[in-house]
Amino acid sequence: MIEVLAQAAEAETNSGGITGSIQAGLGCLGAAIGVGLVGMKGAEAVGRNPDASTAIMVQSIIGMALAEAVAFYSLFL
Repeated sequence: MIEVLAQAAEAETNSGGITGSIQAGLGCLGAAIGVGLVGMKGAEAVGRNPDASTAIMVQSIIGMALAEAVAFYSLFL
């Protein structure tokens, strides 16, 4: 797998195209997985304790925002 990524990155830099798209794609993939995990655990927590749904929602939104920040870092840095 690492060899495939290295070859793709090498081909990308040789073609003169946009560089860093593999890193941006992997960063966005990580953010998507993180948001999915936060949403899954938030729904599970509300199912276990419905009275705390407001506090759980606030924590879930903060967690999703932090996970999405990873995508922005990978796209713009």
